[in-house]
Amino acid sequence: MNDAAHTGSHAPSDEEVAMRLVPVWLAEAARNDAGAAERAGHEWESRALSEESARELADWVTARVTDTGFNTDKGPAPDAPARVSVADKTAVHRWLAAHGHDV
Repeated sequence: MNDAAHTGSHAPSDEEVAMRLVPVWLAEAARNDAGAAERAGHEWESRALSEESARELADWVTARVTDTGFNTDKGPAPDAPARVSVADKTAVHRWLAAHGHDV
């Protein structure tokens, strides 16, 4: 029995994890390249990320889990807009793969 079933809590689907994290990724991306973030935002709205955007999202979620999961003294501040677990990274990668992206 997994922890979600044991506690009665709902384990989020890959789609739910993506829905939670993609807006954070887009906001961070906009600070670096507003044009690219805007394009990716339009792609996200139609759930049709380009290969470039999918790669950027996969890289971002991987970097975020590394910073927050293994190196808390150098990771985002505790009040960062999202915490990213290893399970979150895996869920986003699975979501991307399910949508035809090679991550």
